Amino acid sequence: MPNMFRDILNQIRRIPRGKVATYGDVAYAAGYPGSSRQVAWALHGRGRTVPWQRVIGAGGKILLSGELGFEQRLLLEAEGVKFSGLRVRLDEFRFHFFGGRRQSKRANGKLRARTKTAATKTTTRSPRGKRRA
Repeated sequence: MPNMFRDILNQIRRIPRGKVATYGDVAYAAGYPGSSRQVAWALHGRGRTVPWQRVIGAGGKILLSGELGFEQRLLLEAEGVKFSGLRVRLDEFRFHFFGGRRQSKRANGKLRARTKTAATKTTTRSPRGKRRA
């Protein structure tokens, strides 16, 4: 098995019962950002030896079709994962590999990306790139 697939499968094994991660989250945690398709390939042949049902598409969607998609939903619901329509409620059930959120935080209703300056002073950037203290 290639090292990349081994790294990916090791990250999938870290996802606890009742939590989910997206293909992109797993790829990022394994050290291969942007390689979400390779996560699917790693699961393709090893589906039953890892908790495959805990890996879902971006936005909380189950991407498998037919019986496998239905089985994935049943397995997740048995673990206590809640759905809103056809999507997992990621705000509650997403597993954060690094203990925090990867995404930018909302402040005053606007999305702001956090950056650090050389002096370790935390500043924020508005969506248009203007610096704010």
